[in-house]
Amino acid sequence: MPVETPNMDVTTLKALAEPNRLAIIELLRESPLTVGEISHQIKLSQPHTSKHLKVLSDCGIVKVLAKANRRYYKLRPEPFQSLESWIKSFQGIMEERFDNLDRLLKELKNEGEF
Repeated sequence: MPVETPNMDVTTLKALAEPNRLAIIELLRESPLTVGEISHQIKLSQPHTSKHLKVLSDCGIVKVLAKANRRYYKLRPEPFQSLESWIKSFQGIMEERFDNLDRLLKELKNEGEF
């Protein structure tokens, strides 16, 4: 019987796989930042940073907050909740494998082979 798994958007994984975008995500964990603040901290030009933020925005990972004449980028929780749900769907499989390994090690120990 197939196990039902949560729907995982591959574009989220692709966006997070790029090292500069992942660095941006790590920065935004703390607080919303402007393009200038982000580019300064990850040592990328503003145009390159803006391109990465566009990708993150297009796939719904970040949202833009306008305050006066500045645009702040902030993480959206939904993509990370979906990612967490998808990862948790593997938990049962991994627990079963660890239980099998534990049983095997106990059998080998009882037989004096380990």
